[in-house]
Amino acid sequence: MNKNIKVVYMGTPDFALPVLDMLIKETTVVLVVTQPDKETGRKKELTMSPVKKLALENNIPVFQPHKIREDFEIIRQAKPDLIVTCAYGQILPQALLDIPPLGAINVHASLLPKYRGSAPIQHVLLNGEKETGITLMYMDAGMDTGDIISQAKYSIKPDDTCGTLHDILANMGRDLLQQELESIITKTCHREKQDNALATMAPPIKRENELIDLNMPGEKIINKIRAFNPWPLADLKIANYEFKVLEATFSPLEKSEVGKVEITKNDFKIMVKDGVILLKKIKPIGKKVMDIKSYLNGLR
Repeated sequence: MNKNIKVVYMGTPDFALPVLDMLIKETTVVLVVTQPDKETGRKKELTMSPVKKLALENNIPVFQPHKIREDFEIIRQAKPDLIVTCAYGQILPQALLDIPPLGAINVHASLLPKYRGSAPIQHVLLNGEKETGITLMYMDAGMDTGDIISQAKYSIKPDDTCGTLHDILANMGRDLLQQELESIITKTCHREKQDNALATMAPPIKRENELIDLNMPGEKIINKIRAFNPWPLADLKIANYEFKVLEATFSPLEKSEVGKVEITKNDFKIMVKDGVILLKKIKPIGKKVMDIKSYLNGLR
């Protein structure tokens, strides 16, 4: 343990929880910085982030600036030895990064310099990558451009979704930081500059990205379904049907009539440019998630 080390932790979603939990046990977290509470649901109730909830449960002060670039004096006043970020959601100014004597460390869910940005898990799956992982890095004023400390790799399985990768990589991030924490504190850790020529980006997912295009190759459609499960879910609109798709399989065919639908008692098949998509689990608009057989049983 390094309880004499004062840490300011910056994170927001569930992905950031394992790292925070480890730091609470291993160091002294003097302040947690997270995004402002958001309105959720039909009643637009203010909801705190998962990271804020865990911080309050452990009696740690919470700071929620709307613009961290303009409002970070409270972090300076906390006098941290180290800043750690994980899926915080805002780019930090250099003046903030310069505050802690041990630097500012980021836990990022890709093998940098590939997939810099806010949605690396989704983009890795969208592009059909076979491997991903976690990068531990020093932060600079750019977006995920700082020097790499260490990486941990993960071989993506055919049935992995954004949900499964999210949980696996969150725990890998915790373990990698815990493994390197002592060398970061003693300033003996490895430090390697990124090759910017190899960099790719993972920008935020937009509403139009969710729509399934039946003119896409079948494997890319399956990749989209995996990438957007469990959130925001791939959206399928065809004939008089519209629903979110959570699971499907693809079978290649030499000839296929794009958009043709075949429905039997147990199957819902859709022809795409190079084969057939067989739906397995869907969420009809305004209804709960169900397997395709249950959906067909209630179909007129």
